[in-house]
Amino acid sequence: MTASLSQTVIRQMDRRKMLSFALPGVILIYLIYAAFSFDLAGLAARARMDNAAILLGDFWSHKTHVTRDNRSGDLTIAIEGESKGRYPTGTRPDWVTVDGAVTRIDLGNGHLVTYDDAGARYVIPGYGTVDIRPEGGQLALVAPQPLPDWINASENKVSVTTDAGRFNYSRSKVETFKYKPGWELFFFTLDSPYYGHGPIALLFGERLDPERSNITGMAQDFWTNRMWRHGDVVWALFETVLMAFLGTMAGAMLALPLGFMAASNMMPFRAVRFAFRRLFDFIRGVDGLIWTIILSRAFGPGPMTGALAMFITDTGTFGKLFSEALENIDDKQVEGIRSTGASSLQRARFGVIPQVTPVLLSQVLYMLESNTRSATVIGAIVGGGIGLLLTQAIQTQKDWEEVAYYITLIVLMVMAMDSLSGWLRRKLIKGE
Repeated sequence: MTASLSQTVIRQMDRRKMLSFALPGVILIYLIYAAFSFDLAGLAARARMDNAAILLGDFWSHKTHVTRDNRSGDLTIAIEGESKGRYPTGTRPDWVTVDGAVTRIDLGNGHLVTYDDAGARYVIPGYGTVDIRPEGGQLALVAPQPLPDWINASENKVSVTTDAGRFNYSRSKVETFKYKPGWELFFFTLDSPYYGHGPIALLFGERLDPERSNITGMAQDFWTNRMWRHGDVVWALFETVLMAFLGTMAGAMLALPLGFMAASNMMPFRAVRFAFRRLFDFIRGVDGLIWTIILSRAFGPGPMTGALAMFITDTGTFGKLFSEALENIDDKQVEGIRSTGASSLQRARFGVIPQVTPVLLSQVLYMLESNTRSATVIGAIVGGGIGLLLTQAIQTQKDWEEVAYYITLIVLMVMAMDSLSGWLRRKLIKGE
């Protein structure tokens, strides 16, 4: 008997030891399969780290475009290359000098770009001079050989990317990009009288606009900034929060009576309970983004379409959560109220609702916080809220500083909703 027991224990220990090795082995085999299935090696080979570095740089810095039209000779200087950020005629940054047909651009640390009628030259410390001249409908490049990987040259275009900036030459135009940290023109555009003045001069100095005070003028020019559109951004944030609020609250109000119909201790008819539970499963089974696409096709784009999509999705989610909360109540309180001769509505009002209110409020507040994030994606589909502005900025493939700005605002909005949700939870549930 003792030997048999000992053998049984040994077999169980061996089985557990095999399982302890088998489980990591299965996981390792799956990871290897996933690596080959998703072609991770090919993905790493195709990765362009230089483009990633440029993208990250665009997040926290801005670039000024110095562009010359090779056909007309016209020179334009614009922040981010936008007409709204173009320097007025006769003005330019101090690192750009113009002497007749010759334009010199000082990128710093010895990097110097020169435009003239013959072509363009880029002096790069530690490497040499990149000289480009149009000849016979093509571009003639003179530069130290072999060309490094940060110089891309063809018959029609030459691109140079260094730590000081970027330089592109084509048959139609030549451009130089100089990067600077910060979001330029974030407060005031170049046509604003308040651009380029320090805060002390603006707050305590003389009026720059005789028709309005400096504070009023600054607030107005900041709100109507044509490049950053702060007024439109604030309205978009309001639309995003409004979509989340309307969808969440409407779903909660409809799901509460439906939850009673799906709870086993509230609805005695099994068929009714089964029907409502399957209804909740169907609504939750279709993702909110799918509902958004369907509704935008039916009702057209707009914030209300997004709110309606969240309303449908949340009705199914709340219906399931509310019915489960109702099934877990303490029946003693309900029986006590029943003994007084109370009706079914009175039992639900005074015996059930007080018990589940903290749970229901907690679920609603959490869903409101979650829907604030979801409203960003839904807004990108239905054309409303901050999600639309974020999508538009990404599609341009150049306004990455605006992408960073919108992402920052979305994170701050979610943090604010999280703090508000926690405060309401403490006030309404704990009574603090």
